[in-house]
Amino acid sequence: MAGASPKQAKASRTKAPRATSPRKPVAYQGEPGANSEDAVAICFGETAMLPCRTLADAFAAVQSGRARAAVVPVENSTAGSIVETYDLLRSSGLVVAGEVLWPVDHCLVALPGQTLKDITQVYSHPQALAQCDTFLREHRLEPVAAADTAGSARLLKERGLRGAAAISSRRAAVLYGLDVLAEKIQATRNNITRFFVIARKPAPRGPRNKTAIVIATPNRPGALYWCLGALACRSINLTKLEARPSREHPWEYVFYAEFEGHADDPEVDSALRDLATKASEVRVLGSFPAAAEISGAAESSDAESRLTKKSCPPKRNTRSRRE
Repeated sequence: MAGASPKQAKASRTKAPRATSPRKPVAYQGEPGANSEDAVAICFGETAMLPCRTLADAFAAVQSGRARAAVVPVENSTAGSIVETYDLLRSSGLVVAGEVLWPVDHCLVALPGQTLKDITQVYSHPQALAQCDTFLREHRLEPVAAADTAGSARLLKERGLRGAAAISSRRAAVLYGLDVLAEKIQATRNNITRFFVIARKPAPRGPRNKTAIVIATPNRPGALYWCLGALACRSINLTKLEARPSREHPWEYVFYAEFEGHADDPEVDSALRDLATKASEVRVLGSFPAAAEISGAAESSDAESRLTKKSCPPKRNTRSRRE
């Protein structure tokens, strides 16, 4: 998972897999051709992969030891957070061991011979549909939610659905023998999905690090304010804050937060100790190497050539172990 050039990253997706590998696979949600599969290849290089039907299945594969890690989407720059990932992070006991920033170009794909005028329905993952909502409205196309982008492409092919299309990657269109009717149909040009690497063991330090936590606050005025003050008074930069229902009691919430720094840094350690005195629950979900910012994504004409800005656990931390 060390840094790779665009050519190296692309090669890692096209080389034939090794006949045998001592390492356990890396899990992802979706089917071959899904964006999550590409994110695994960018982060781990040439490796065995374990496609999973749901995000919960991907987490379970890591928990059971069938997979050494999983790469799961956590948020998109256009459509927002994937809330199921946050809920699974809290309940699974797994840790965040890395992150991947992934610029995504969506294509409208259909059976050979179909044109855009023939299409009335579009199948895809709800996140992909949300990211392409402007295109769908402009062309009066009915969105139909499906399990994932690549699976939608496969569905068209297997069922021979005419008058229907799917939103997927160009690679999925090639994989399932479909025509590309339109490219880059996402609402914003810089459409970036962030993925977490989920594992059972913490990641080694990187050059720059981030920490993810979940906190619950007492039900009193200013509780969240005082909790966040533990970071602010130490000049720790908060990069993410997400509220989710606690699931224990109606109308009670927990907060997922990310900030710059490693849990072992003196200032971060001090902030976490302070937080423990102010919050009713504090749990560190992981400290991990921070991904580099993506620049110039909008100017690139080939998405696959620029999906290389990432930060993942070093390879020495990904060898298969018997837990």
